[in-house]
Amino acid sequence: MPRRLAPSLDFAAVNSAALARLPEVLARLLPGGRAVGPEWHAGSLRGDPGDSLRVRMCGERAGRWADFATGEKGGDPVSLAAAVARTRQIEGARQLARMLGIDATRGGR
Repeated sequence: MPRRLAPSLDFAAVNSAALARLPEVLARLLPGGRAVGPEWHAGSLRGDPGDSLRVRMCGERAGRWADFATGEKGGDPVSLAAAVARTRQIEGARQLARMLGIDATRGGR
């Protein structure tokens, strides 16, 4: 019996949906964080209170993040979701799509 391939995931659609609701996404991914000007500040990828992890919330760099305590960084909400869950980006994208209630499979609605 031939193996069936999993449907491909539209990372751009997931990132676009997450960017449109970024404050809500950040509050769920990093619950101990808070908005400070144009950034979301948290203490770590565990979502602790603090300031070493920062996520840009607006402008051309919206979604870019860096944890200045560990050196980890990424360029979009999918990479952040994957880092928070300590998983691969494909699984981070799936989890983020579920959180947002969207079907991000190619050809999905």
